[in-house]
Amino acid sequence: MIQTTQNTLYVLAQGAYVHKDHQTVRVECEGETRLRVPLHNLESVALFGRVMVSPELLHACAEGGIPLTFLSVSGRLLSRVDAPVSGNVLLRREQYRWADRPDRCSGIARRVVAGKLHNARNLVLRAARGDAGPEHAHTLKDVARTLAQHIRALRVCDDIDAIRGHEGMGARTYFDGFNAMIRQNQDFFAMRGRTRRPPRDPVNCALSFAYALLRNDCLGAATSAGLDPNVGFLHTDRPGRPSLALDLMEEFRPLLADRLALTLINRQQLGPKDFDQRDGGVVELTESGRRSIIGGWQERKRDELVHPLLKERTTVGLLAHVQARLLARHIRGELDEYVPCILR
Repeated sequence: MIQTTQNTLYVLAQGAYVHKDHQTVRVECEGETRLRVPLHNLESVALFGRVMVSPELLHACAEGGIPLTFLSVSGRLLSRVDAPVSGNVLLRREQYRWADRPDRCSGIARRVVAGKLHNARNLVLRAARGDAGPEHAHTLKDVARTLAQHIRALRVCDDIDAIRGHEGMGARTYFDGFNAMIRQNQDFFAMRGRTRRPPRDPVNCALSFAYALLRNDCLGAATSAGLDPNVGFLHTDRPGRPSLALDLMEEFRPLLADRLALTLINRQQLGPKDFDQRDGGVVELTESGRRSIIGGWQERKRDELVHPLLKERTTVGLLAHVQARLLARHIRGELDEYVPCILR
């Protein structure tokens, strides 16, 4: 499977060969050309699993500032090839200074977590107003009340560990009620808590893959804003961890990834045929499942909306870039605070 969206080329076909052909990117599968894309039309390339890339294409992408991300078939980040770092070195130096100051970290982390919990609460209330039965509606309203309590507590919370605690407790409450938002194939899609590596049920499997797509976008957004994606404020530094990209992801998890997974399940665009059960209880997406999620991701990123802070029209696919630039402006001192993207 090969798809492009928002100037990103996704290649999922195992054994595909991606190479440069004059000023285009050509994707070949089993000796046949499946796709040609002009290089100047691309902003990034995401390669899943066993996909080969020519050295000439790597050089051309580096020169053109087009990052190539290598992921496992399940969407786990393996490596990323970026062009030389762009942006203002003074911004990155200030970012590093802020990351070493607990008061700066807590200020940004508090708003990031508040944005995540607000968007999670809005998603839960949206589901409760839908076709949920009385029992599920009651469960979802209880979840919304608990999330509201954590949001209120964050307003006076300055300790970074306490902020992380509210995030963790809020996320646990949210996922405990996640099954109440599922309308189709409820037995098959019963979620047994959040499990990551590896996912142990189909819902966790779908969420993890959607989060991988979101993380790739947030990595690109942080880099394009001139920030270092590896130095965050909510997430601690760890070798190989893109902490700032994970920070940017938080407010978008319920807004984009969770909502997408629920939509695909409830519209029966994801079903039992889209998942494989492996030895040891591991659940993996099939080719059709990955195709469905990327197709839904493409459609969602094309949606237009008015940004709640800027009051300007944009697309969902550009929201992470907008937020990364707002964060950069805050670090430069142009904005008094970082304002997360919260949508109804």
